[in-house]
Amino acid sequence: MTRTLIAAALGLGLVAAPALAEPREYVLDSSHSQVLFSYNHLGFSTTYGMFSGFAGTIQFDETDPANSSVEVSMPVTSMFTGWEARDEHFMSGDFFDAAGTDEQVTFVSTGIEVTGENTALITGDLTMNGVTKSVVLDTVLNKADTHPMENAPWLGFNATTTLLRSDFGVDMFAPFVSDEVEVMISIEAQDAASAS
Repeated sequence: MTRTLIAAALGLGLVAAPALAEPREYVLDSSHSQVLFSYNHLGFSTTYGMFSGFAGTIQFDETDPANSSVEVSMPVTSMFTGWEARDEHFMSGDFFDAAGTDEQVTFVSTGIEVTGENTALITGDLTMNGVTKSVVLDTVLNKADTHPMENAPWLGFNATTTLLRSDFGVDMFAPFVSDEVEVMISIEAQDAASAS
């Protein structure tokens, strides 16, 4: 796997393309893409949750990874923590004030820095709760290959970052409930031309 392939792959456009090709579009596989998050609860435990319902497109430029780009969104109300009352509280005015709305969390990449054979730092603008902040995703390419069941170009990667919820105006109970939120992302995407 070449450094160029990794760079493009980790630029959220992760599948090999012919040399000198124009940027190629991929779409997220919503059924196999999730954002997991965790935070410390009063020092007693770690609470976990997730978002789903992804939509997004990836423009992958193998020959110039910096020319690759991604736009991803997911509904705030897709958040799930395993306890309905907590989920409802998070959607209330104390936090996201999003109950019954179609408010989205969005990420738009702004730059890619290749750091190793299968790693990169992806910088982008994260918009959540009406606030946009630049974040960096520490990313690892899992696989860029032909999907064995779909017979189409496919990609997969994991990424992590740490957010301060106070940056996005959802800081109730901080610092007793930790301001820092650990985020873990796992995403698959497929060649848009082969998507059904």
